[in-house]
Amino acid sequence: MKNANWIRVESLKNNCPLFRKQFSVKENLSKATLKISAKGVYEAHLNGNRVGDFILAPGFTSYDDRIQFQEYDVTALLCRENTLTVQVACGWYSGGIREWWGDNEGKISALIAELTVEYSDGTTDVYLTDTDWEASESGLTYCEIYNGFEYDARIEPQFDLKPTLDPNNDTSLLIPQIGEKVTAQERLYPREIIRTPKGETVLDFGQNMVGAVEFTVNATAGDRVSLSFGEILMDGNFYNDNYRVAKCKYEYTCREGLQTFMPTLTFYGFRYVRVNSYPGEILPENFCAVVVHSDLKRTGRIESSDPMLNQLYHNIIWGQKSNFLDIPTDCPQRDERMGWLGDAQVFVRTASYNYDVERFFDKWLGDMALNQYESGGVPGVVPYTKPTRISAAWADAIAICPWQMYLTYGNKDILENMFLPIKKWVDYVISTTTKENLWFGGDHYGDWLELKAPYGSYKGATRDDLIASAFHAHSTNILCKIGDILGKDVERYKEHYKKVRNAYIEEFKDNFKTQTEHILTLYFDLTDQKEAVAASLVQMIHDDGDKIQTGFVGTPYILHALSQNGYSELAYKLLLRKEYPSWFYPITKGATTMWEHWDGIMPDGRVWSTDMNSFNHYAYGSVGDWLYGAMAGIQTVEDHPGFEQVHFAPVATDEIDWFRAELDTKQGTIRSGWRHEDGKAVYEIETPVRSTAVIDGRKYDLEPGRYTF
Repeated sequence: MKNANWIRVESLKNNCPLFRKQFSVKENLSKATLKISAKGVYEAHLNGNRVGDFILAPGFTSYDDRIQFQEYDVTALLCRENTLTVQVACGWYSGGIREWWGDNEGKISALIAELTVEYSDGTTDVYLTDTDWEASESGLTYCEIYNGFEYDARIEPQFDLKPTLDPNNDTSLLIPQIGEKVTAQERLYPREIIRTPKGETVLDFGQNMVGAVEFTVNATAGDRVSLSFGEILMDGNFYNDNYRVAKCKYEYTCREGLQTFMPTLTFYGFRYVRVNSYPGEILPENFCAVVVHSDLKRTGRIESSDPMLNQLYHNIIWGQKSNFLDIPTDCPQRDERMGWLGDAQVFVRTASYNYDVERFFDKWLGDMALNQYESGGVPGVVPYTKPTRISAAWADAIAICPWQMYLTYGNKDILENMFLPIKKWVDYVISTTTKENLWFGGDHYGDWLELKAPYGSYKGATRDDLIASAFHAHSTNILCKIGDILGKDVERYKEHYKKVRNAYIEEFKDNFKTQTEHILTLYFDLTDQKEAVAASLVQMIHDDGDKIQTGFVGTPYILHALSQNGYSELAYKLLLRKEYPSWFYPITKGATTMWEHWDGIMPDGRVWSTDMNSFNHYAYGSVGDWLYGAMAGIQTVEDHPGFEQVHFAPVATDEIDWFRAELDTKQGTIRSGWRHEDGKAVYEIETPVRSTAVIDGRKYDLEPGRYTF
């Protein structure tokens, strides 16, 4: 691709150029390969046939550092006379998503391509993007991620425009595809057509999801199809105020006759679709929701006798599907949809059990390393379009995520790639703290959305300095472990970790003010008085009415902190609670994905807020790693990563008749579960590798095979 040129059309206000190259090939064709990328997103057609199945190619990377290109074998699509067309839109590169972050100045969509045609006589023709290509306006008159699209099917491209070279014609940033491609995964038809109290016609697809709607219509030229998207109904009516300024337009002007259409250069988060206009009778078979996400292999499965627990797991899976769209986004519907580090790090273990996300995270972590500030600080969002605050728990994703990738998949390469960035991060904290050996000072997100937040605050009541110091200890400890694995000299950091732990104990003196303060102290092993701290946590939970009060920082670890310290019964009580606040409460309100807020819809039916209220936010789905790791008891062994060995420590409850989980690993499939029989728990384990198990306090050494206890 080094000889190709970035081309663009500056005269187009809509930033959606259609490029064309016409060419001939000889009869002795042997092979044809297309390499292609865009500043923005593209869709290519060769002789009217779609090239590949990648939606939103080339994906989202740190554009100042690297841009992926894709390579397609297009031999079967060629004939003697050929036309290659490429539609480009702004995607993540420019438009509303950049305006929201204040970084859209001077950004115009661009295309680069190299088509190589090989012949059986050894000769080759190469067609490169340059100013000899043609360009045109097209039916796609507007398209971007936050605001959706406008398409006029009556418009015939004229190809009367000449592209110009992009002023930044640097091809050195191009890299081969390294992440997972994004593709259409499932097709869902309306479960119901609703006539609302306001007289609206609303399609209910029965599942909150991400993708777009395909429709079919027999129309007269000039007829319009207009759709609006929402996650919930309010008082039985269509509602999407929580999308904030994201317009999520879906505006299609018909040509004459029968036509089917689905947008592929933008995406929507939705369950409900309001039909604002549609020529003809609105029938379920004329509308299909096409689910779009990264093409990941499913590796984990959980099922039980409890329908609500099954629904919770369903919601966790769909939250991951919806938010693993090339990068791990916080939410997929409103004016955000960005790679927030805090959400990703709390969910990473669950994510790596549900799906094979090794390649997915490897790409994203590469951008994280590139986006790391020279100081060693780490932004809250990757790829970032504008610098953000450097916050504990968010920035610590730079250590937590690669460590979990290693534990799940056993690949040292990711540790090699991330060792220096992790070291730079730990050094940043050491150099900027206002209190030696801890992390005091800075601007943090705190225990985001903690329920004991002061009025008007999102941060929660947990002390920033405690959260920051706890995560600094955790990241330093991870750095030391990685250093030992890679044979690096980390003695200085081992000494520093001891100092951090001692300073933490001295500073906070096992005197903790919130559930999260207890939880982090226990889970990160920052106390020599675990029994007392665990008992204090339990008492606080009882005082709070046997309810979780935690936010993004404390929630992932609360059940672990309880079950690891002898309070599994209380952990189950919190897990299975149906009243607000709880994991089951949203299910009582019809949730089919995880919510951003425990009370996104309050008990009285009102919404918590229109300001920041996503109903498809995967962070609280981090409870999934407790389902795998405690209920099923499937645990990694640090000295034997990638499940080369497994430690089983399942914990049953009388509240559920049976439970089972399975996990596909590089070593084979692991299964673990239990059922109640004659008043006793019967445990069933299947392991493909040598393992250990602790069942009812008794330890067993296991060879590969199936076991019943």
